[in-house]
Amino acid sequence: METDGTMTLERAHQLADQRALIERARRGDASAHRALYDAHVEQVYRLAYRLTGAEHLAREVTQNVFVRAFASLEGFRGESAFGTWLHSIAVSLSLNEIRRRKREWARNAPLEDATVLPESAPRSDPLLRDKVMEAVNDLPPGCRAVFLMHDAEGYTHQEIGAALGINVGTSKAQLSRARGKLRVALAMFAEEWGS
Repeated sequence: METDGTMTLERAHQLADQRALIERARRGDASAHRALYDAHVEQVYRLAYRLTGAEHLAREVTQNVFVRAFASLEGFRGESAFGTWLHSIAVSLSLNEIRRRKREWARNAPLEDATVLPESAPRSDPLLRDKVMEAVNDLPPGCRAVFLMHDAEGYTHQEIGAALGINVGTSKAQLSRARGKLRVALAMFAEEWGS
């Protein structure tokens, strides 16, 4: 069993190793770029996927996160963890992509779609997961980001605040608002969840 001192020492070594990798990457060392990419790509992709809801968008955003991060590595001041900095870039790019796609989809929606009222979903909808994802995707961007980072990815409010550039209190308020909106949006499925 490790003591707290040992864990702290290990963490210090990890941070020192990461700082050394970042410094090598700043000097153009391709192997350092690769090591940083390998260490963070899964988490960045998972976050982008949860925010965008589409594999192809998540892959595109993930690629753009690393392109932007490596191009602006000189701007990384080390005030937060490198992973936190990457996540803030991922959230920003994901939300920008969602906004851009929504504007594009709204412009390209056929006029016939506006004249037909959709049928109401049956009470025993087998696609409950899709309904939940739709409700999450309909959340305001800030609420969605905080909800997914906290409830789906397990980030703390401090980490979310650092990644999104918001106060811890704002993160908590956005999470509460997101959960409330989801409760309302999914209220019709409460009976199905209870049975």
